[in-house]
Amino acid sequence: MSDEQAFSRKASAIDARVRRVELTISNLLRGGVLLSLGLIVVGTAVTFAQHPRYFSEKAELQQVITPGANFPHAIGELSVEIRQLRGEAIVTLGLLVLIATPVVRVAVSIFAFIYQGDRVFTLITAAVLGLLLLSLVLGRVE
Repeated sequence: MSDEQAFSRKASAIDARVRRVELTISNLLRGGVLLSLGLIVVGTAVTFAQHPRYFSEKAELQQVITPGANFPHAIGELSVEIRQLRGEAIVTLGLLVLIATPVVRVAVSIFAFIYQGDRVFTLITAAVLGLLLLSLVLGRVE
């Protein structure tokens, strides 16, 4: 086998590896958005089924759409309300999945770069993930 053929096969194997990684990341993003959308739609339907007055009384609906509405604001509270099948909690979970999707994508990218043998991008992506997680831990809403 000539050097040119060996190089061509190696390049083809690398291209196939990159393609697999890109498809994995694409499926992750698509799945995260679709799961989030499904949870938000189901949560909204459950909310309106649990509170039919929202359809007819504007004052009742205002309780849900104003800032500081009755949505869970802590993970413990969210898990309790999801077990109670509260629509607002299901919507909140959908929003959390939507927020978490790109963060998980960054984490998966680290493994993708390791798989591809790209040390520089592995380190850069690990630093980005570290900054994302640090902002999550240190950030707070007032």
